[in-house]
Amino acid sequence: MRKALDIILERILIMLMVLMVFDVVWQVASRYLIGIPSTFTDELAGFLLIWLGLLGAAYASGKGQHLAIELLPNKLNKISRKKLDIFINITIILFALPVMIIGGSNLVYLTFLLEQKSASLSIPLGYIYICVPLSGLFITTYSGFNIHTKLTELK
Repeated sequence: MRKALDIILERILIMLMVLMVFDVVWQVASRYLIGIPSTFTDELAGFLLIWLGLLGAAYASGKGQHLAIELLPNKLNKISRKKLDIFINITIILFALPVMIIGGSNLVYLTFLLEQKSASLSIPLGYIYICVPLSGLFITTYSGFNIHTKLTELK
C-alpha cells in the first residue's frame, strides 16, 4: 500500500509541476512576447505552489527525506534509535491530526460555507485549501507506516 501511495503522490506532484512550468512560461510569454499580460497566471502559480509545497512535504515525509537534526539519533544504539523514530512519528501524528486534518477540514468547510472565491480565477478557495487536510492525511498515513515498520523491527 505504501508503494501505491508513493506512486500516486509522485504522479500528482509531477503533474502539478508540469502545470506550474506551463503556467509560468505562459505568464512570461504573454507579458514579454505578446505584450498583453495574462490575468490569471500569477494566481494559478501561487495556488499550484501551495499544492506542490504541501503535497511535496507529505511525499518527503513518507520517503524520510524531511528536514531532521541528526545529532541525537547518531549517538544512540539501534534499539534506542528505533524507539526515538517511533516517538518522532507519534509526535508528527499528534501535530498533523489536529492541525492539518481537523483544522484544515474546518478551514475548507468554512471557505465553502462562506462561498469565498479567488480574485482572478473565481474558483472556490475551498478547492485550494483542501490540500491542507489531504497532505495531513498523507503525512499521518506515512507516519503510521513508519511506526508499524519500526515496531516490527523491534520484535
